[in-house]
Amino acid sequence: MSLRDDWRRARAVALKDLTAERRSRAGLNAVTFLGVLVLMLFGFALGPDTEAMREAAVGAIWLAILFSGVLAFNRCYQLELDGGALEPLLLYPGSRWSIFVGKVLANLAFVFLVELIVIPVAMVLFHVVVPGGALAQIAVLVLGTIGFVTLGTFYAAMSSRSRSREVLLPLLLFPMMIPALLASVQASTALLSGDLMREAGAWVRLLIAYDVIFVAASLAAFEFAIEV
Repeated sequence: MSLRDDWRRARAVALKDLTAERRSRAGLNAVTFLGVLVLMLFGFALGPDTEAMREAAVGAIWLAILFSGVLAFNRCYQLELDGGALEPLLLYPGSRWSIFVGKVLANLAFVFLVELIVIPVAMVLFHVVVPGGALAQIAVLVLGTIGFVTLGTFYAAMSSRSRSREVLLPLLLFPMMIPALLASVQASTALLSGDLMREAGAWVRLLIAYDVIFVAASLAAFEFAIEV
């Protein structure tokens, strides 16, 4: 099959997953509820100190996204496994990386939708006002989300055949997410403090390098991970 056919296959996989999610909506409701609940728990723990809440806002947002995303990743191969469709999908002619790309695209759309709901809630709860550089903040969010979703989708494939995949996925994913999570939090915090060039730029470069390395590695290793 040609590269064009592989991309069509990736698009079909992504559209299938998004259509299934749109029809059920159970996953989106559960994931969004968990994200908002995490933010509220952080808010209660920090108390009425407005300044402390603002300082902790970025970390709380990323942790809410992290915990919520794990629920989404655990579901992304569940339909194929429950319906016995995973093996025929893997045997279909063409490159297997197209399946991975389709899953990543669907999970990206899903996580971005969750972020559109969770982040405004966090801004209200934690009294956050973006002083400037909103586009830079969006760029950091996108870069961090790409790395998170790519690794989450990859490790979900690796753990999909395990009976304890709900436990195994966080154990595999969270340690690998530490560099991206640290870089995202530090870059966003620096931007909120008004540093648009110096410290934030170094963390953004780290995020870019992280995304390039792990996107390439995940694409190369997916064929072996899905067979585990």
